Amino acid sequence: MPIVVVDNLRKSFGPLEVLKGVSLTVERGQVVALLGRSGSGKSTLLRCLNGLETIDSGRIEIAGHKMDYAPRPLRELRKDVGIVFQSFNLFPHLTAAENVMLAPRLAMKIARPAARQLAEEMLAKVGLADKLDAHPDQLSGGQQQRVAIARSLAMQPKVMLFDEVTSALDPELTGEVLNVMAALAADGMTMLLVTHEMGFARNVATTSVFMHGGLIHESGPPATMFAAPRTPEFQQFIGQSLK
Repeated sequence: MPIVVVDNLRKSFGPLEVLKGVSLTVERGQVVALLGRSGSGKSTLLRCLNGLETIDSGRIEIAGHKMDYAPRPLRELRKDVGIVFQSFNLFPHLTAAENVMLAPRLAMKIARPAARQLAEEMLAKVGLADKLDAHPDQLSGGQQQRVAIARSLAMQPKVMLFDEVTSALDPELTGEVLNVMAALAADGMTMLLVTHEMGFARNVATTSVFMHGGLIHESGPPATMFAAPRTPEFQQFIGQSLK
């Protein structure tokens, strides 16, 4: 069974229809890069998968959960579906370790010593074993984003969502974060990411999905899609993106 099923998803904000009947399936271990111009519906789709946006019609099943906006089912879904945003959203008064420990202690009722050990493991996974007791203002942007990734990983999710997580970073720090994401992909983590990093989409993603005007225009293996775009919209998009 696919780990993500999206069937005929529609979402509007007032009179503006942002998703116009999107259907998508993702198998376990796939890395799906959502590509497209701003306003094409990529981030809205990602937020719908985590229940941050309600849908108008259609169906979502993800990580064994049917989308249900009642508080308890939504909490259970979010234990299995992590999301990382462009903004790091770390608590400034907490250390890196404390930021990572917070959700496991609150949501999973893990005792503090076990949560601390989990935080140490997750921060080591993202290359920050030496920053456990640093506060966010003592970390670079790339390091803060890696703490945000570690925080999501601490919940041991089945699916990870990344919404333009490198767009606020300079090229060197972008590389740090993309390396962590590539390592997660190599470990078999199922991932969907909105990205403008075409190199990552071509070399790490197993599937590229090009969205345009609230619809999926084409999808498939990145090597095939980039070598032979099937639609003029995607041809124009990659032509502009690779300049």
